[in-house]
Amino acid sequence: MRTSLLLSMLLISGTALAADKPAAVAPDVRPNVILFLVDDMGWMDSTPYGSRYYDTPNMERFAKRAVRFTDAYATPLCSPTRASILTGKYSARHGITTASGHLPPQPPGFKFLPDDGPPGKRMLMPESKNYLEPSEYTLAEALRDAGWKTAHIGKWHLGLTEPYWPERQGFDVAIHGKPDPGPASYFSPYGYRVAQTFKDGPKGEYITDRFTDEACKFIEQNRDRPFFLNLWHAGVHGPWGHKQELTKSYADRKDPRGKQGNPIMASMLKSIDESLGRVVDKLDELKLADNTIVIFYSDNGGNVHSNTPDDEKRTERRGKLAAERLKNWRKWAGDQPPTNNHPLRSGKGTLYEGGVRVPLMIAWPGVTKSGTTSDAVVAAVDLYPTLLDALQVKPNPEQKMDGISIVPALRASGPLNREAVFNYFPHGGAKAGVTVRAGDCKLIRWFDPGPHAQAHELYNLRDDLSESNNLAAREPAKVKELDAMIDRFLEDTGTLTPKPNPKYDAQEGADAHAVVVLPAAEG
Repeated sequence: MRTSLLLSMLLISGTALAADKPAAVAPDVRPNVILFLVDDMGWMDSTPYGSRYYDTPNMERFAKRAVRFTDAYATPLCSPTRASILTGKYSARHGITTASGHLPPQPPGFKFLPDDGPPGKRMLMPESKNYLEPSEYTLAEALRDAGWKTAHIGKWHLGLTEPYWPERQGFDVAIHGKPDPGPASYFSPYGYRVAQTFKDGPKGEYITDRFTDEACKFIEQNRDRPFFLNLWHAGVHGPWGHKQELTKSYADRKDPRGKQGNPIMASMLKSIDESLGRVVDKLDELKLADNTIVIFYSDNGGNVHSNTPDDEKRTERRGKLAAERLKNWRKWAGDQPPTNNHPLRSGKGTLYEGGVRVPLMIAWPGVTKSGTTSDAVVAAVDLYPTLLDALQVKPNPEQKMDGISIVPALRASGPLNREAVFNYFPHGGAKAGVTVRAGDCKLIRWFDPGPHAQAHELYNLRDDLSESNNLAAREPAKVKELDAMIDRFLEDTGTLTPKPNPKYDAQEGADAHAVVVLPAAEG
C-alpha cells in the first residue's frame, strides 16, 4: 500500500513538474523561396538550353537539381514581366506594358489612351503605366502576411518614386537603386541619380557580386525562419559593364554553331553564373537546400538589336559616356549585338519567340524530379499562384489572377488545366500586337501592320520553332478560332486597346511603317 501510494505521489509530482516546464517550440520548417531573375537573358544563353559558346557550369549544375521548362514565356520587355510575377496578372490587366518603370509616375487622372495624335500616326496606342499600383496585393505581401521574411535585392523597375518602391509592396528588406533600367555603372561607385538604398562598396566592386553578397547575407540572417528572396540582377542588361580580364578569356572562343560569339555577354553571363553558384552553395552550407524552392528565370528574350551599326546613331545621341561605352563594345564585340537567339526569331522588344521565350528552371526538393524537362506552356503570371499552392498559403479572394498553379507540371502529375497563354504589347510601331499560344499553335494579331502587311501571323511551333512559315492564309479556320480567343482575352482583362486616330492623314502616314521603332525605354 505504502509503495503504491509513493509511486502515485511521484507520478503526480512528475506530471506537475512537466506541466511547469515550457513546451518545446517546434522549428518552422515551411519552405524558403528564392526567385533568381536575370535581365535580358535569352532562351539560348546557357549550356542547359543549348549554347555552345557561353560558359555556365553553375546553371548546368542547377539544371541537374531542377525541372527545366522548354516553353516558358515572359513579356517582350522587363517591367511588365516583373509586375506579372508580383501580381499574377497579365500586363493587359495591370497596365504596365513597356519598360517605363524608371520614369516619373503619371499624375492622377492621366489618360492612358489619347483622343487624337499626330496626323502621320494611323493608330492611337495606349500608354503604359510607369508604376505598380500600391493597391495590388503582391506575392511579397501574401508571403509576408503568412509569416515569411521578405527581401528584394537588385533591380526593381516598377516605380521611380518612394511610394512605389519595394518597401511599399511587401518587402521587409529592400536593396535597390533608382532609376533602374540598368545601373549608371556596373562598378562602384554605382551612381544611381535618384536614390540608392545601399552604400557603395570599395571602388571597382562589381554590382552582380554586390547583390550576391547581400543575398547571401540575408539567407544567413534568416536561416532559422522561412524567407522569400527576390534576387533580381541588373545583368546582363546595358550599360554592359564587364570584367575585362574575364572578357579577354572569351575573345578567341568560337561557337561550333557559328551563332553566338560576343565576349562581353559571355563575361557578364559568367558573373551571373557565379552568382547562382554562390547562392546554391550558401544553401548547401547552411543545410537549407532541401527546404528551399529556387526559381531561375529571365524577364524577356535576349537583346539582338543594341550596339549594332543600325543602333549606333541612337547611341551617339546619348552623349559622351555612351560613346565611350560603345567604343569599348567595339573593341571586344565589334558590330555584334549582345546575343543571338537562334533558332528563335528576333529578340527583346518583339512578340516573336526570341523576344518572349525564356529560360525557366525550378528546383523544389522532394517534389520535382531532378534533371528533368517539361514542355508545359507556362508564363510569368503563373509564379504567384504556383508559390501559394506550393507553400499552402490561401490566396486573397479579392486578388484577381490570370495565372494558374503549375504544381502539376512540377510534380509531373499531369497536364495543366489551361486553354492558352497570351502576350500583349501595344508598342514597337508596326510590331505592336497581341498573341495567343494554344497547344502548338501561336497566332499574332498586329494592331497596325500597315497597308502592305498581314494583320495575322500563324505558326505551328512544334514544326516551325523559328516562325518562318506563316500559315495564316492556308488555315483561316484556325486563325478565326484563335482570334476569337484574343477577343475574349482583351475583353476579360479590360485593357485599353488601340483605336484609329481621327486626325490621321494618309499622305503624312505613308512612310510610317518603313521603320520598326523599339520603345525608347529599354528594360
